[in-house]
Amino acid sequence: MDIGIVSTGVYIPETTISADEIARLSNIPVEVIKHKMGILQKPIPGIDDHTVAMGVWAAQEALRKGNVNPKNIDLIIYIGEEHKEYPLWTAAIKIQEEIGAYHAWGFDVAQRCGTTIMAMKVAKSMMESDPSIETVLLAGGYRNGDFIDYTNERTRFMFNLGAGGGAMILRRGHSENVLMESDIVTDGSFSEDVVVPIGGTKTPLTTEGIESGLYRLDVLDPIGMKARLEQKSMQNFLKVIRTSLEKSGFTEQQINYLAILHMKKSAHDYVLNELGLQEMNTTYLNEYGHIGQIDQILSLELAEKEGKIKDGDVVVLVSAGIGYAWGAITVKWGKQQ
Repeated sequence: MDIGIVSTGVYIPETTISADEIARLSNIPVEVIKHKMGILQKPIPGIDDHTVAMGVWAAQEALRKGNVNPKNIDLIIYIGEEHKEYPLWTAAIKIQEEIGAYHAWGFDVAQRCGTTIMAMKVAKSMMESDPSIETVLLAGGYRNGDFIDYTNERTRFMFNLGAGGGAMILRRGHSENVLMESDIVTDGSFSEDVVVPIGGTKTPLTTEGIESGLYRLDVLDPIGMKARLEQKSMQNFLKVIRTSLEKSGFTEQQINYLAILHMKKSAHDYVLNELGLQEMNTTYLNEYGHIGQIDQILSLELAEKEGKIKDGDVVVLVSAGIGYAWGAITVKWGKQQ
């Protein structure tokens, strides 16, 4: 039984911040921002670009492109961030109401920037095991750039965080863009390396904490994290890609397109080189930055527009999220022969 991608949708805010402005705010040379960090510009939220709202707009675009009646959606999985309009709030239910998916039910999932791939795996498994679930909408938004302090050198690797929304519609019995197998690796040794220090039960919000800027993302052990992550990160990227392909019956030599998250240019180039891929086999998101778990959906849409993927291609989506989590899923693109 095939489970395929019917359509995708993205929403990208019109407001942007340039490499020059990031350089000014961070006191880092603009050449480093552009060529090492790989950021020419990135979208930032406008006044109405709230997290779930951006997911709703992306979902509406996916419904339009796929000619899908929202009343035919059986399940909505929210794939956006927990930094959203309200805390303690199930976003999937709001999306259900906004798009008119009155026959659906929904829930939220989270694995930071690995959420989309994890949710695709969850949705596929649920559709295979429950015959009442035929059409699933994955949708969400991201604006974790709100938590970045450009004067904090410990968080330089997150200066690429942007904003946007993404959506994907999956359907059982859809023999196009067929989901194959996935692989996910998590490593809890990094679980408290990158956090927002205040606002949880451990250290509640206080006036002093807010005034001190502790409500932003920070790295508690930057030297230790860098040493440990350098040993594991690239190997785990390659592992999940290769394992996803192997479980799907393919090899890395058969990859036609890699939908990869935005990362610094040297790391991006390393992954491509290890897999024997060229820039034509991917899209470097240097005009978008890192929109968290939306990157893979955005990359697919850009690839379609630029003619980088065609029927029969082997497409791999790959992600990494703080925590740390690495994930990949293989898709047999287009109409199946």
